[in-house]
Amino acid sequence: MRINLKNIVCATDFSEFSDHAIPYGIALAKDFGAKLYICHIIDLPSVAIYDEAITDPISQQKRIMDYANEHIRRLISEHSIDWEPIITIGHASDEIARVAEEKRADLAIATSHGRSGLKRLILGSITERLMRTLSCPLLVVRGPEHGLVESEARGIKFQRILVGCDFSPDSDLALKYGLGLAQEFESELHLVHVIEPPVYDDLLKSLLKAEEEIQQDLRDRLKEELKKQIPEEAHNWCAPKTTLLAGQAHEELIKYAVVNDINLIVLGVRGHGLVETLLVGSTTDRVARQAPCPVLSVFGVTS
Repeated sequence: MRINLKNIVCATDFSEFSDHAIPYGIALAKDFGAKLYICHIIDLPSVAIYDEAITDPISQQKRIMDYANEHIRRLISEHSIDWEPIITIGHASDEIARVAEEKRADLAIATSHGRSGLKRLILGSITERLMRTLSCPLLVVRGPEHGLVESEARGIKFQRILVGCDFSPDSDLALKYGLGLAQEFESELHLVHVIEPPVYDDLLKSLLKAEEEIQQDLRDRLKEELKKQIPEEAHNWCAPKTTLLAGQAHEELIKYAVVNDINLIVLGVRGHGLVETLLVGSTTDRVARQAPCPVLSVFGVTS
């Protein structure tokens, strides 16, 4: 169940918000003895952040490259880790996914700006695209919450890890990573399933019992299934907690994370169709935008 991180790709666009991802990359690289790749993608039409005007494209590109290299070196400072800057030109999500594939990354780290409404409908989110295109898990962070990254030693503390379980293959992968990280950091593990009533309408209608008895029977069976998800050996190093909730999955998971002071949420990513993703967004998308802690998304990852 142990997770072995050898290569970590950390993406930044040099905004103050985006640079919050760097301390997580440094801390995890130290904890796992991994190599850290700091990835910055230059989008030449969007030159405002570099205080550049479009004049000579070649000299402009060189100036931006020099600026990016210097900025990354300042971010890493004197940390004693194996690291390398990766600066390329192109579309951010495509380039980050390409770099992660090329470097055989075991983990990518990025920040979520929490877009919502019309802006998200039209533009989407680089982070949300990465969830569906990366060949490795994606850790989405929103900032240095809850003192997770210690200021001096840059250690990291995931004391309580929440894994969302919907009994899908992606959910199984999420549990694998949640168990591995809980073992690595000696964390509490919370395995949570959210009952969304519309999902179970057909099942409820097919059973010839009183409504309350049906609901209780469903809850009992789900509790048993949830407990079965935890391997026996996991009880040797932690005391897993299994919980059933009812309501909208993203809302209930976020509430649970707040109430229980969760430090990391691990979720699988379902493959939604384009229209559904644009108009509704997946549970993982929504949790990543609103969660009070980092969210690790796992999609189609194999060992």
